[in-house]
Amino acid sequence: MEEIKVKALAKVNLGLDVLRKREDGYHEVRMVMQTVHLYDLLEIRKTAEPGIAIKTNLDFLPVNENNLIYKAAKLLYDAYGMKEGIAVNLQKHIPVAAGMAGGSTDAAAMLYGMNKLFCLKLKQAKLMELGVKIGADVPYCLMRGTALAEGIGEKLRSLPPMPKCPVLIAKPGISVSTKYVYENLELNGHTVHPDINAQILAIRRKDLKAVAGHMGNLLETVTVSKYPVINEIKRCMTECGALGAMMSGSGPTVFGLFEDGQTAKRACETLRDSQLAKQIYLTSIYNNRR
Repeated sequence: MEEIKVKALAKVNLGLDVLRKREDGYHEVRMVMQTVHLYDLLEIRKTAEPGIAIKTNLDFLPVNENNLIYKAAKLLYDAYGMKEGIAVNLQKHIPVAAGMAGGSTDAAAMLYGMNKLFCLKLKQAKLMELGVKIGADVPYCLMRGTALAEGIGEKLRSLPPMPKCPVLIAKPGISVSTKYVYENLELNGHTVHPDINAQILAIRRKDLKAVAGHMGNLLETVTVSKYPVINEIKRCMTECGALGAMMSGSGPTVFGLFEDGQTAKRACETLRDSQLAKQIYLTSIYNNRR
């Protein structure tokens, strides 16, 4: 095998709770993660010249050691000493700095693709162990599907597949710093936490309306107050028939779950006309694991 194409799928958080700030500065979280059928595409090929060369369709993205794809490749080179170089063409479609694990899923796809390309024969558990060195979301992006994430996001437990449904995704023309959101998050006795256990129960019962009804993201308390457009997008989606609408991750992307495709298409058109969001995608839940 001289080259390989790998899809790097985005995720949304059906539920996101923050339990506490740890002594090491990280936050203890409890999240229900879900893959959606929106993806970047990585074309990876071997080259005679050593080194890691990256090209992308977005000129503002770094293509050096600051790119998580580069970090993933270097991690494998340092650990397993392959001699040939690689050239990567990244076609980026997942919104950047959007709370959808775009960089992490690209890194996960890189680990997966290089494992195949160089016949390293590493098991998924080993790739996930390597992936957490790059970022807390990388192990989940290797696993995909519906999962409960705990710890700093690296402790994963598979859940039954989430009911399939249309998903409307909208990112306003702003970017949010995850670091800023966590630094400004207040956790005290008055904090209202989302009910992650109820969310998991709804998934187990395959009750889409209950899944939507129990969606909650504690990080909205920071991001929405700074960027009111997030609430405007949520309101637009629910008024157009979404069963539930919520910010994903640290934001600013909003996603809505719909019961049927026609309602979702009409909501998509209304949202485009509103000009509240810069990037809008109508996609669906994706439950296939690696």
